[in-house]
Amino acid sequence: MEQILRLLAIQRVLIKYGLDEFIFATHLFRPVRFLFYIFPWNWFGRKKAPRAQRMRLMLEELGPIYVKLGQILSTRRDLIPEDIANEFAKLQDAVAPFSGKVARKIIEDAYECDLNEVFLEFDETPLASASVAQVHRAKLKDGRDFIIKVIRPDIETLIRKDLNLLHLLAEKGERYYRKGKSLRFTGVVTEFEKTLLNELDLQREAANASQLRRNFEKEDRYYVPEINWELTRRNVLAMERVTGVSVRDTDELEAAGVDLKWLAEYGVEIFFTQVFRDNFFHADMHPGNIFVGPAEAGKPAMVKVIDFGIMCSLTEFDQRYLADNFIAFLNRNYHRVAALHIESGWVPKGTRLDELESAIRTVCEPLLVRPMHEISFGELLQRLIQIARRFNVEIMPQLIMLQKTIINIEGIGRQLYPELDLWKTARPQLERWMDERIGAKGLLKGVKLNIPKLIDRLPDLPNRALDVLDQIHDGKIEMENKSEEIHHLRQEMKVYNRSTVMAVVGSGFLLSSSIIYALDNTTHGVFASVPIVSWLLCFSGMMLLFLSWQQK
Repeated sequence: MEQILRLLAIQRVLIKYGLDEFIFATHLFRPVRFLFYIFPWNWFGRKKAPRAQRMRLMLEELGPIYVKLGQILSTRRDLIPEDIANEFAKLQDAVAPFSGKVARKIIEDAYECDLNEVFLEFDETPLASASVAQVHRAKLKDGRDFIIKVIRPDIETLIRKDLNLLHLLAEKGERYYRKGKSLRFTGVVTEFEKTLLNELDLQREAANASQLRRNFEKEDRYYVPEINWELTRRNVLAMERVTGVSVRDTDELEAAGVDLKWLAEYGVEIFFTQVFRDNFFHADMHPGNIFVGPAEAGKPAMVKVIDFGIMCSLTEFDQRYLADNFIAFLNRNYHRVAALHIESGWVPKGTRLDELESAIRTVCEPLLVRPMHEISFGELLQRLIQIARRFNVEIMPQLIMLQKTIINIEGIGRQLYPELDLWKTARPQLERWMDERIGAKGLLKGVKLNIPKLIDRLPDLPNRALDVLDQIHDGKIEMENKSEEIHHLRQEMKVYNRSTVMAVVGSGFLLSSSIIYALDNTTHGVFASVPIVSWLLCFSGMMLLFLSWQQK
């Protein structure tokens, strides 16, 4: 019921901003376009703002999930019209703010004191406002400039409603859409839910910022602001205020003497360094989160980043897979790309390598014959998804954020420098990582890492070996081998063990018979004086020895 109400609310917002006309204009709804003219609200002409503005206002009213969608689209000017891209760019840090007095009350509740006891100054007018939180200027008692980030009130309730709706749609999609399971709609929504809810915990964001700052503390052209942990809570973040020119203001950057070609390529280089060197990358790289400090007083230009709510890591397998794929694409080695997909288990068993290779070549070759700087990663990714659908390739949820971020980076880079060659810039990072993992450096590094572990475990190996033998003896470990030779050997061992047991028992019986005879004090005839027990034990022992000899 809650999902139905949310769908009705979304429909109401669409109608409010006059966007239902675009829905009925699509190919899917053209057969029932006449319904558009039946609805009473369309009987009279309405004065409408430009379509891009209406779409932006609609996304703002629908909430943070839809604002995130607009932020992603704003960097893809090759996919959406220019007017919509310009308007959606305002969603990056210009979402309608909430009251500064409300923000002040939230911060005072978090600190359990009046703000005058904490800050010399606090500006209730927001410096910027985004989908999940907004930031205010503040000056600490020691005079340092900080920004205070505050989570929007009641935002979690709205987010969870939309996530419940997305989960419902994803489940229905997997159930009723033939290829829904291979596209893993529910996995993608779950990953998105985890990422979005993590943004609501500002202490997590502060920890992310501290880690990223530590990773690049020796880099003089990339700056991560300092966190004040004493003033950071789950819904309030205190972070050093950074100044600079927004990366979207290309005219101002050029006026400040910033080399836009260097800036675009450096952004790509830093991103791939985060992915492959540190395995910890900023996954929300829209233009509102990137500033540039122009060169001054002998210091080079510096890239400054903010907003660390979405940070991601990959497994070493994912890193290896991505690096291999990127290099194979660059070398146009479609056979290797197809083989990697099959080796990774992403395609169903039984998929023919030659068919997959042919499909990849058909999709990629028309793109890769063009100059590299003209190749859009977004377009390539879109075509590869078509292959994924055809061959039922499973889309890994953990890679969704990486794909989104690469598209964002490419979009920003192309705005700064239209001839940006993403592939050429990324290649040195990929090859360096592969060399460190697979080449001589990787081998030495692996040995260096594993020798201490081996030395630590050596003293315990005898005890572990004895434990395994005891478990085998007690029947707790069953070893199975289906080869005929091992089976035949096992049968021979069983026979040998049986004959050995019979010989040992027979010998024991004979020895017992002799002992009983020796200890008996009767003095009748030689044979008559032998106790019956000795006779029985002697006869049984001889029979067992004979049978054991027959077994061999």
